[in-house]
This record gives sequence, C-alpha cells and structure tokens, in this order.
Amino acid sequence: MSRPKPEPVQQVKQRRDGALKMLVEGIPYAQFLGIGFDRRGDELTGVLSYDDKLIGNPMLPAIHGGVTAAFLEVTAIIELSWSYLWDDIEAGRIDFDALTPESLPRLPKTIDFTVDYLRSGLPRDAYARARVNRSGRRYASVHVEAWQDNRTRIFAQATGHFLMPARDDTSANG
Repeated sequence: MSRPKPEPVQQVKQRRDGALKMLVEGIPYAQFLGIGFDRRGDELTGVLSYDDKLIGNPMLPAIHGGVTAAFLEVTAIIELSWSYLWDDIEAGRIDFDALTPESLPRLPKTIDFTVDYLRSGLPRDAYARARVNRSGRRYASVHVEAWQDNRTRIFAQATGHFLMPARDDTSANG
C-alpha cells in the first residue's frame, strides 16, 4: 500500500499564513493599533508596531496602558484561536479563500483579563507571546508576556480566562 504524497511545503505555508491573516483581520481594533503577527511553524509572536498615536504619556514618553492591555489581550485571543483551529487549518478543512466576515470562525470571549505593568513601554516596537495554560471544551486560561528590545526584560504580562466557542459553532452568525 502506498502512502499519500505529502502536500507541497509552499501550499502548507500559504494555508497557515492565510489562516493567521484571517484571524487577525477578524479583530478591527488590532488593525487600528497596528498589531501584526510573525509566524514560525506553530509559534506566534505578536508585534505592536510603534506609532505616535500609541503614546499615553508624552512626558515620559510611554505607551498607553490601555494599548498595552489591548495588545496583550489580542495576542492571547489569537494564540488561543490558533491552537483551537490548528487541526482544521492543517487538514485544510477551513477554506480561507471562501470566508466572509459573516462566516469567520468564532473567537474566544474574554471572561477576565488581569494585566501586570512591570515597567513603562518605550516609544518603539513591542512583541508578545502567549502560552495556553489550559484549554477545554468551554473554558481556557492563557498567560501572555510583552517585551521590547530584550526578551528577558518583560514590560507587561497578563493572565486571561476565556469562554471557548462551541466546537460545532464555527460561524460568527451561528
């Protein structure tokens, strides 16, 4: 019995990149803030590109605390969604080319989100990575950390709890 021929690498990469782009575009506030994601395999890094509009205290200057919290929360939601949808993305069960805003997979809903501000966010790009601590059928817990120039000098971290969408409820209007 012969094994099925593996899918071309470029096709797999395009499907993964399309899935990530679709998830991020499903959050308009992320686009407004300039949040993007760098993907290496299944690892995601949130990128908050610096812009003057992100400054909350021009005397320091420092990134606004609300922007920092939103960046952490968006990173947590995208990471959680990515891990939740990974099997469907890998198997090609989600046709991202045919998706519309009405048929996007549902995103997890925030139950609570606690942010620890460890130091001021400087006027430069920021990065964040989230780790899913627990993900069940109904509930998930995620920890996320943000840094700027040095991965070991975290300027903010957060823990969030999320209500997961029902597995058979994949559309926004479902």
